[in-house]
Formats: sequence, C-alpha cells, structure tokens
Amino acid sequence: MKKVTYLILMLTVMVIIGCDLQPDKIIENKVEEQIIEPSPRDMLNQAYQLFKEGNDEASIQLANDVLKIGRTTKNDTLIGKALTSLCRNSQRKLDTLRLAELSSELMDLSAASGDKKWLMYRAHMNAEMWRLIGNMDRAEAYYNESMTLSFELGSIGMYTIDHFNKSFVSVAKGDFETANQLITKYYQLRKEEHNELEDAYGLIALAYLLEQQKNYKGAYEVAVVTRRLFEEQHILPEPPDEKPLLMVESKVKDMLTVETLEDISLNSTSTSVSDLLKAYLN
Repeated sequence: MKKVTYLILMLTVMVIIGCDLQPDKIIENKVEEQIIEPSPRDMLNQAYQLFKEGNDEASIQLANDVLKIGRTTKNDTLIGKALTSLCRNSQRKLDTLRLAELSSELMDLSAASGDKKWLMYRAHMNAEMWRLIGNMDRAEAYYNESMTLSFELGSIGMYTIDHFNKSFVSVAKGDFETANQLITKYYQLRKEEHNELEDAYGLIALAYLLEQQKNYKGAYEVAVVTRRLFEEQHILPEPPDEKPLLMVESKVKDMLTVETLEDISLNSTSTSVSDLLKAYLN
C-alpha cells in the first residue's frame, strides 16, 4: 500500500513539474516566432553604412536584395533607391561602365513612373563619380542638372548637399570666389532647414578651399576641428568627401612645422563651427 501511495505521489509531482515547465517552452517558442526580418528600408540604411565603412561586397548584396524585392512587388521607390545605392558603390572602383548601366535603369524608371527624382539621383551620382575621376567640367554639368531638378522638386536636402559638393569642383578649377559662395549658401540652407549652423560636415569643403588658397594654418585648424567634431558626433564621412580632407591633412604636414601643428591643435580644442565660419568665410 505504501508503495502504491509513493508511486501516486511521485507521478503527481512529475505532472506538476511538467505543467510548470510547459509555459516556459511556449514562451521560448513564441520568442523565436517573433524574430522580425529587417525591412527593405532598414536594409538600404545598412547598405549605406557598410558603404561608408568600405565593405562594398556586403553593401552591394543588400542593395541587390532590395532591388529584387522592389521588382517582385513592383515598388518603384525600392527599385530606385536600390539602383541609387548601387550607383554609390560603383564610385569606389571608379567603375563608369557600371554607373552607365545603372544610370540607364534610373532613366527608364523615371520615364515609366513619371517621377523626375530618379533623374535627380542619377545626375547627383554621376557628378560624384566624375568629381572623383577628376573630370571637373563633366562633374559640374551633372551637379548643375541635379541642383536644377532638386530645386524644381523641392528636394531641399539634395539641393543643399550639392552646394557643398559643387564647391569642391569650383576649388579644383581655381574659382575660389564661387566656392566661397557655395559653402556660404550651404550653411544658409542648413540654417533655414535645421535652424542651426553647427554642421561639421561642411567644414571639409572649407578646409579644402583654404588649403588651395595656400592658407595652410587656417586649413589645418579647420581640419583639426572637423576631425574632433566627427569623433564627438560619431560621424563617418563618405569616402568621396573624406578624400579632400585627407589631401589637406597630408599637404599641411609638408608645409608647416611640427611645433606649429601642435600649437594649432592645442588652441582649437574648443573651437566651434560658427567660429570657423566667421574667421574664414567672406
């Protein structure tokens, strides 16, 4: 009798333990089921981040995945943004043939959808490519096309950034007056759009302008502040934009003494964007 009672008791305990454990298993299964795949928008953002980090292979894969989704779902926005992302990747290797293919697809998309913004992105990406290659006349023509379209479409973000980008072309062509005007306009637009002037990114253009004007101390001061603010604000510049900043940093080290460089670095630890604009922009 005692043995039977003991067995019944053990079975009861096991059932209770089993019931207690079951909800945990259900919760675990539900957690696994709730894993959410990244959205196409998230994938494009990640592709852009990977591009800035120099991981083109992974960036291109994500953009192609989004392109496939866009074509499957007939989503023009996904198709256009994926093509634009791939245009950006073509810049790294200066692959003008691939850019031409992608540009043609953006033109076809614009014609089919009636949306001129894909022509704007095409113009912008071509301008960036030809600036990197060094064909400044061609780059300038594409920037002008992009700025005309962005203004017409009310795409203030693109209109603003192309003032910054086009200033590099003006500097490279020796047109310092126009470059100064473009950088000034860039900051005016930033203030109108975001009500602030403390944008470190535009300082790259200012550093390049000063270096080409042979104001090496000013160029180095701007470069030092730019790097400090990038670190503080966790900004990772795009490769085409960082290229002139690297050139400035290399040039000033050949033109200034170590003591001068150290003095400038020490004296610019609290310098702001506004300080530099007041000092160096007409």
